[in-house]
Amino acid sequence: MKQQITTFLTFQKNNAEEAMRFYVELFDNSKVIDIERYDEEGPGKEGTIIRALFELNGNLFMCSDSFVQHEWDFTPAVSIWVECETEQEIEHLYEKLSEGGDVKMPLDDYGFSQFFGFVEDRFGVSWQLNLE
Repeated sequence: MKQQITTFLTFQKNNAEEAMRFYVELFDNSKVIDIERYDEEGPGKEGTIIRALFELNGNLFMCSDSFVQHEWDFTPAVSIWVECETEQEIEHLYEKLSEGGDVKMPLDDYGFSQFFGFVEDRFGVSWQLNLE
């Protein structure tokens, strides 16, 4: 059996579905594959996500709404790297992902890349955008 490795995003503010749908809309060739929700018996708030599986341009991700409020959340030390093919693509992703978020490194030439940006989106997930 082939071992499957998938990025898992744990959301602390019951906004996993909002984030997942934002990402699926933003990236080409993306879709929600499956959603499991809490019902009235809990332990999470009814309708929130136990586990959801989605695809962003061929890459599998999972997410959930944590009913336990942890002392930790997302950190920029772990980020999602996106190779972009055109300046138009990287500028579009940079604009959308940085709305309501935090720009860590604006789009620029940093020596290791001719055009690169690092943003934390409004959900707290960090993205490194690189022009191939």
